[in-house]
Amino acid sequence: MISGVGEEKVRHMSAEEVRRFAAHGTRTGKIGVVRSDGSPMVVPVWFDFDDDGSVLFTTGHDTIKARSIRREPRVSICVDREEPPYDYVRLDGTAELIDDADLLRRWAVHLGGRYMGNSRAEAYGARNAVPGELLVRVTLTRWVGKAAIAD
Repeated sequence: MISGVGEEKVRHMSAEEVRRFAAHGTRTGKIGVVRSDGSPMVVPVWFDFDDDGSVLFTTGHDTIKARSIRREPRVSICVDREEPPYDYVRLDGTAELIDDADLLRRWAVHLGGRYMGNSRAEAYGARNAVPGELLVRVTLTRWVGKAAIAD
């Protein structure tokens, strides 16, 4: 967006709107972490919200995401609508790696259902809840949502 153009129409989302927007359909989160050399990395993740408002997703034990979170647990996740009016939310928080097979399986099935449909949830849960995979819980410390960026 060109500075000053359309900014008067941008609307800030409430906390409830942020959650509803981010959880809508199959929007992926793009998580930002800091690599060991200090460079940034952003990758997409399948995610959803827990009842307590935290964000959960899975990752491999030895991925750049997991290694980065062990070293620096602060993360940022962006979820956007890639067509007009180009809304987005940013979820900042502290990530925790969880090595609990039962909890991992439950969330892997849940995420498989969200992103691939209920008929494929169990298959994706089985595929993504294997030894070496971890559940990641992000406790949110800040969130920002902007709507109608380019209406």
